[in-house]
Amino acid sequence: MNKKDLKLLTKNLSSIQGILGKEEYFNSAVLIPLISIDDEYNFLFEKRAANIRQAGEICFPGGEIDLNLDNDFIQAAIRETEEEIGIPGNKIKVLGFLDTLIGPRGITIDPVIAEVKIKNLDECILDKREVEKIFLVPVSYFEKHKPEEYKIISNYNYTMYNEEGKEESLIPQQNSDDDGTYKESLRKVLVYKTHGEIIWGITARLIYEVVKKMKRK
Repeated sequence: MNKKDLKLLTKNLSSIQGILGKEEYFNSAVLIPLISIDDEYNFLFEKRAANIRQAGEICFPGGEIDLNLDNDFIQAAIRETEEEIGIPGNKIKVLGFLDTLIGPRGITIDPVIAEVKIKNLDECILDKREVEKIFLVPVSYFEKHKPEEYKIISNYNYTMYNEEGKEESLIPQQNSDDDGTYKESLRKVLVYKTHGEIIWGITARLIYEVVKKMKRK
């Protein structure tokens, strides 16, 4: 490397931090809908249909960012909301965003917080192929009730097969004193219980972050 190369490198460095290798993830966007009923704001939740991936889980509207349809994650979040629960884009007022969340299974989530201008849930038209039901929970509930915390241990296998078909380890050194650094990871999972449902994982984390943003400093 010479000074010319260094100058080119410096020019190409980002001035704003992003996520290295983001294009290798499953990139998704979610809308966090806030609906005012009787002068109180509520989160709108979906329960995923029984015949799709992660069936029965409670979540916010959202899905994969489609580069053929979406100019950015905001458009993706609004499009998915229109498709899943039938709320048109002209009734969705974007308020802002949360930081990108990296999920544990190789996904990224870009959350969009929005006020949804509907009077009640009867205005929604559900895509029953994806959504079993929708329901509201006052934001104040989550202000008053802290999430439960659980610990999850994930196990990983760092082996591959070489050209001769023999199994090789990607870990430089393994012995009986291995401390599990490469093989296991411990992560915290947040859980809320309400309306006879369990809200956990990514959705619970997003709720928690929204509530944190509401606290006066």
